[in-house]
Amino acid sequence: MTITKPLVRMITLVLLCCLSLAGCDNTPRIQPLSDDAVILAFGDSLTFGTGASSEQAYPSQLQSLISRTVINAGIPGEVSRSGLRRLPALLDQHQPELIIICHGGNDILRRLDLQITRKNIQQMIDLSRSSGAQVVLVGVPEFGIFLSSAAFYTDLAEENRVPIENNVLSEVLKKAAWKSDQIHPNADGYSIIAARLAALLKNSDAI
Repeated sequence: MTITKPLVRMITLVLLCCLSLAGCDNTPRIQPLSDDAVILAFGDSLTFGTGASSEQAYPSQLQSLISRTVINAGIPGEVSRSGLRRLPALLDQHQPELIIICHGGNDILRRLDLQITRKNIQQMIDLSRSSGAQVVLVGVPEFGIFLSSAAFYTDLAEENRVPIENNVLSEVLKKAAWKSDQIHPNADGYSIIAARLAALLKNSDAI
């Protein structure tokens, strides 16, 4: 089944209601985005949209949901140390008001030192804030029995007081109907990610 734009909007509304009923007042608040804000979606293949067309990647679908420009800055196969080197030029080029960081998945898959991964993502947060951009994190799961987000994402979100969507990738990748392969969503999966991020931005007062 292909999730249409009206259905995505409905999913977003349902998620917003659920977040409200769940009492998500602990979500860190960020400054409202201007109507012409640029958002930089920064990451690897999960941001690029591997497993779907470019129009079906989560940044494109998020752009439609929130009526803000969302730049897809995902590079398949990239590890966090390479992403850290790439980020400053993107911040200079696009001058985003907000950056969504979804990085570290390839570090996890390659069994790299996750303490170094954490430090790299912390530096991404620091660089983004130094440029004037606000930050949202997306937790990436460790691939195992429970497929839960790596613990350091929660730690980074708490220490930096930034909003985090920590569950959606785990939830999407647990369901075969939402995956194109073992580690990438399909178009439906990316629709759900986009809807959850739109809900998080709403709940954090960004939009």
